[in-house]
Amino acid sequence: QVQLVESGGGLVQAGGSLRLSCAASGRTFSTYGMGWFRQAPGKEREFVVGISRGGGNTYYADSMKGRFTISRDNAKNMVYLQMNSLKPEDTAVYYCAATGSIIPGPRARYDYWGQGTQVTVSS
Repeated sequence: QVQLVESGGGLVQAGGSLRLSCAASGRTFSTYGMGWFRQAPGKEREFVVGISRGGGNTYYADSMKGRFTISRDNAKNMVYLQMNSLKPEDTAVYYCAATGSIIPGPRARYDYWGQGTQVTVSS
């Protein structure tokens, strides 16, 4: 079992940057693909990006390419989401999640979820 805790959210002006972190418990972290999702008020949760177990492969939603970067540090049981050039439409609760799927994309089954961290981008 994996427990996930996100941090790093907050209020930022449009054009600014934030780095989200996701801390995972357990000794099997490196056996999970990891993903970031977000959910804006009144909208469905959407996939942002995923990263493979070893970090060698990443899978971005088309709309997230270029501004968001995912990375992981298996020695520290951490996953990160660097977000640049933020826009008001990026305002959402951001979640990290773990999947046993080899390809941590939008169609994978994610078995473990964090509680989320709020990101608010002001115009």
